[in-house]
Amino acid sequence: MHPDQTLVEAVLARQAGAFERLVRQHQRLVWHLVQRMVMDAEDTRDLSQEVFFRVYQKLHQFRFDCSLASWIGRVAFSIATRHLQRRHIPIEETWSGGEEEDAAMIDMVADDADIEADLVRGDLLRHVQRAMANLSPIHRTLLTLYHADELSIAEMVIITGQPEGTIKNSLFRARQRLRVALQDLIEVPV
Repeated sequence: MHPDQTLVEAVLARQAGAFERLVRQHQRLVWHLVQRMVMDAEDTRDLSQEVFFRVYQKLHQFRFDCSLASWIGRVAFSIATRHLQRRHIPIEETWSGGEEEDAAMIDMVADDADIEADLVRGDLLRHVQRAMANLSPIHRTLLTLYHADELSIAEMVIITGQPEGTIKNSLFRARQRLRVALQDLIEVPV
């Protein structure tokens, strides 16, 4: 039996409190994902409600081929992406580096880099928030999913619909841009 099956069946059977339990279990993920994409508290509230409304409407389509969290994350990512598209906000930055440069830089960054541990000192949190706000929506979102929500690359592939290599490349670029932005904010030579 799939670990999420009991909860899904309870929601589909309209058992009292079942959907509220589902929302409580997944609201942090939805909030983080949507907030990092749209960077507006009011839009995040509205879109998060829309996510759970859509989950309620489409839960019967969940096929247990991934975790319920990944499926809900995919719904949230899709809704946030459509919101940005309607506002003509690009979700990714373009990169001008060549393939050799990309490969060399990707090899230099470990997937297990602990950005949070490096940045928790003093008032760096304020600088991190400012630097994160200047990243593209996809970079903010991937960093949050990977480092704050501790999702695996495989789960992020399901949520974003992007290939594993693209996720890893985007994470690398996001870390690099965040590092440069932080160095500029705190005036550390590169």
